[in-house]
Amino acid sequence: MAQALSKTSQISKLCTLSSARPLLAPCSRQLSILNRPPPNYEGHVPLTGIERGALAVGSAIASLINPRRGDMIAALGEATATPYFIYRLRDAMLASPTGRRILRDRPRITSKTLSMPHLRSLPANSVGAAYAGWLDREGVTPDTRESVRYIDDEECAYVMQRYRESHDFLHALTGLPVVVEGEVALKAFEWANNLLPMTGLSLAAVVKLKPNERKRFFGVYGPWALRNGWKAEEVINVYWEEVLTKDVDELRAELGIEKPADLRETRSLEKMRRRERREQRKRESSERS
Repeated sequence: MAQALSKTSQISKLCTLSSARPLLAPCSRQLSILNRPPPNYEGHVPLTGIERGALAVGSAIASLINPRRGDMIAALGEATATPYFIYRLRDAMLASPTGRRILRDRPRITSKTLSMPHLRSLPANSVGAAYAGWLDREGVTPDTRESVRYIDDEECAYVMQRYRESHDFLHALTGLPVVVEGEVALKAFEWANNLLPMTGLSLAAVVKLKPNERKRFFGVYGPWALRNGWKAEEVINVYWEEVLTKDVDELRAELGIEKPADLRETRSLEKMRRRERREQRKRESSERS
């Protein structure tokens, strides 16, 4: 309840952020295509307002056409996070002792900073083993996340990078697979938890789901995601590197997250039933002939 009230108060503050912070940093007030300031960090690309708007629209369309375009989803996230929402997420970290340590230490989640053999050797129900097991099962690595480029504030750029690199830990924590149905459910959870517009806009991908998947999303995984994302602690403040040996059920309880029904198992059972029905129809057709 306290977490939900905190988020409600933070939402009410969003309308005052425009007066508290200028829409454009002082160094970029004269920003134009012909007069672009130097980058604020490695890889940074300063954008004009028109460029940012075009990037948001273009990446949103591309992401809807192909929800597996991680680069377009990343661009959409950055184009829509400023000037308000990424500051809210940064402020949520500053309000937490652990969040402040993360901002100070600036840890990165990559295959160089995490030893996968070590994680696989941890107890089966530990966070680290669950994370490594999920990566192995889904065939992905910690190095698949795009680098932040279009957020002007250097600290906020790190916040977005941290959110992006922590995404697979949430997959491991919830068990949701990387199929479109699982990604949409996790994006709904993230939207309720961190309020980033991209996570909400990503829910448009529900139109790409098959009818039975869409029914399951609205009946099971959507309500689970919104309820748990809203009431859970801010997961951006989890220092994942420090909880690798913690029991995954214990961490879920601390964060206030209920584990959803196993989506991969549900899909497998559904596929098996469809196969059995097809075989049954073939047998019946063969008997009639």
